[in-house]
Amino acid sequence: MTKTAVRILIVDDEPPIRKLLRVGLATQDYVVSEAMNARVAIEMVKTEQPDLIVLDLGLPDMGGHDLLAKWRDEGLDLPIVILSSRTDEAGIVKALEIGADDYIAKPFGMNELVARIRVALRHRLQTQGEKPVFQTGDLTVDLVKRIVKVEGHEIKLSPKEYDILRIFVQHAGKVLTHRYLLEHVWDGLTDVQYLRVYVRQLRQKIEKTPDQPRYILTETGIGYRLKEGQ
Repeated sequence: MTKTAVRILIVDDEPPIRKLLRVGLATQDYVVSEAMNARVAIEMVKTEQPDLIVLDLGLPDMGGHDLLAKWRDEGLDLPIVILSSRTDEAGIVKALEIGADDYIAKPFGMNELVARIRVALRHRLQTQGEKPVFQTGDLTVDLVKRIVKVEGHEIKLSPKEYDILRIFVQHAGKVLTHRYLLEHVWDGLTDVQYLRVYVRQLRQKIEKTPDQPRYILTETGIGYRLKEGQ
C-alpha cells in the first residue's frame, strides 16, 4: 500500500459482513479498518482518521442514525455510506436527511458497493467548487450560461425544471430524497406529486426513452439520483 491509499472504516456488528468488506475492498487497494460497535467506531475515527465510513444502521450499543447524527453535529465531514435493508425505506430516507452520502442494500454486490464508494469520494472532492459545465453521456449542462443540451441540441426548460436539474447536477451521483428536493425547489411548501410531475416533464425533454431513464434514476420510495458525470 502507498501512503496515499484511501482509508475506509467499516462499522458493522456482523463478523461475516466485515470480513466480506475487508477482503473485497482490499482487492481495490483500500486500507480497511473495522469497528464492531459505535463506541469503537467513535474512537477509531479519531485515531485512524479514515477517508470514508461504511456504516451499518443496526449497531448493538447505539442506533446508526444516532451515531450518524452525532458525527455530523460534531462537524465530521467524511463521506458516509449506509448499509441497510432496501425494505427499510423510512430508515434510509432518515439517514440521507441526517447527512449520509449514499446507501447500499443488504445483501449487496461488491462491485456496486465499490462504485458507490468511488462516487461518494469524488463528490466530496468536488464540493469545494462547482464545475461550470457538467456532462454525463449525451447530456450537457452549462451552469454559468444556463444552457442544457442533449446530443449537441439545446433543450428549452422551464425555470422550475432547470432548478431541479441544477440541484441534480450539483449533487450528481448522490441520492436526493423527495424532502430534500421539495425544500430546495419549493421551500418545502408543496406535495411530492408536484415533484414527480416535474421530474416526468424533465425526463420527457432530456431522456431518449423517458420510461427507461438513463440520467435521472428513481430510488424507489426515497427520491432520485442523477447519473454521475464522466
